[in-house]
Amino acid sequence: MSTYWTIWLFVALPLSFGLAEGYALWKGKETLSRYIWTLSKAWPPFTYFAGFLTGFLVCHFWWGGIVSFLPVK
Repeated sequence: MSTYWTIWLFVALPLSFGLAEGYALWKGKETLSRYIWTLSKAWPPFTYFAGFLTGFLVCHFWWGGIVSFLPVK
């Protein structure tokens, strides 16, 4: 699974983002940046939830003192 997650994180995710952004720019459609800005303007609490999600993921991935995970074989 390590290979799968590495490929997903460093190839598939950026590739899908690049394709979607390229398509949006090519067709004159809404980019991810514009979508986030529009969403934040329409629903201001979105920025709070985005920050909360970011903080949660940082704690989940890098704060290892709370939960001791069993070794994966």
